[in-house]
Amino acid sequence: MTKESPSRPPTGKTKSAFHIVASRFNTQYVDGLIDHATEELRALAPNATISLLRVPGSFEIPVVARELAAQHQADAIIACGVILQGETNHAENLGRSVTDALQRIAIEHGVPVINAVLSFDNENQARARCLENKINRGTEAARAAVEIANVLSEVRSKQGAAVSKPPRDNG
Repeated sequence: MTKESPSRPPTGKTKSAFHIVASRFNTQYVDGLIDHATEELRALAPNATISLLRVPGSFEIPVVARELAAQHQADAIIACGVILQGETNHAENLGRSVTDALQRIAIEHGVPVINAVLSFDNENQARARCLENKINRGTEAARAAVEIANVLSEVRSKQGAAVSKPPRDNG
């Protein structure tokens, strides 16, 4: 696991929309992810609209993310949740299920879904990555959301330009 956050992407000047879908379960840690993600989004995309939708637990995040992605009203969706390992393999199964669903949603709808649904062995790991500043995964999720939104915007604008140019007549 990395000990450093990725570098900040350039600040965006265009109007963007980011949705955060967050679990109410393990609220203390999830709120830390949300706070750090929101702060970073505001710094990197000052003109962006940022919305927050809360769901009961991490398992419910993909259904809301899917609805948002299907509406194509977001440049990126950030999924925030914290899963703490218990005495059974439920946490592992839950984490894999949510990860697979989020990836499927992103690919099927062409809307980036940043996975900040995190599994931890213990609360010390959760505290370090959700509440502290050094390797905060909320900050990283926001950076990833802005960067991939910028890349997709660039790719899509080039595709549109290529399609709108008439073919050359060499005759």
